[in-house]
Amino acid sequence: MRDVVFKTEGVTKVYDTGTQKVHALAGVDLELFTGELVVLLGPSGSGKSTLLNILGGLDHATDGRVWFRDQELTTMNDRGLTRYRRDHVGFVFQFYNLVPSLTAWENVQLVTDVARNPMPPEEALKEVGLGARMDHFPAEMSGGEQQRVAIARAIAKRPEILLCDEPTGALDSKTGVQVLEALQRINETTGTTTVVITHNAAIRQMAHRVIWFQDGKIRLVEENDTQLAPSEIEW
Repeated sequence: MRDVVFKTEGVTKVYDTGTQKVHALAGVDLELFTGELVVLLGPSGSGKSTLLNILGGLDHATDGRVWFRDQELTTMNDRGLTRYRRDHVGFVFQFYNLVPSLTAWENVQLVTDVARNPMPPEEALKEVGLGARMDHFPAEMSGGEQQRVAIARAIAKRPEILLCDEPTGALDSKTGVQVLEALQRINETTGTTTVVITHNAAIRQMAHRVIWFQDGKIRLVEENDTQLAPSEIEW
């Protein structure tokens, strides 16, 4: 039996724009397992990012239930969700959100200062292949390097979950491969459950499981018997 890290039952999300109601999620039942790397695929507006934000405690479901292990997130108040995010979840977004006036090391330290059991910033940067770039500022780094600093910042607090929303969306294929290699290595070496949203269907080949979304629902779930290294994927 695999350990369930996330479970959702009938999760819906409705946004009321004033003139109409938009159903971003329309009843999602899902289980994610400890240590797996999952890719979420689907067109824009299919509900991928909305689900990721609910799993990460950044947003509330309109209806349904969500569990992280034995904790029900849907019953938590904002303070409880803040504590949950701080203690358990790392986020990586399409845009790096680094502080321009801080070095790579200092950007990572922002997280380690508030985490319960952080790894040293230099260790996190070495994990993503940036041990030699710790004293560089974001403006002195390529887009791929900046994204790897963002990954180092996310993993420095040793999260159980790493949620990545289009982490290669702003990158060319060569630097995108470097970012995906960092994510795959972290998943393999630390056992961090990793969820990656992407529009690039080829990336599904590096995942343990692939979950396809359409119109706010899960359309298909696929399992990969073998996973390709990012360098083996034809973009």
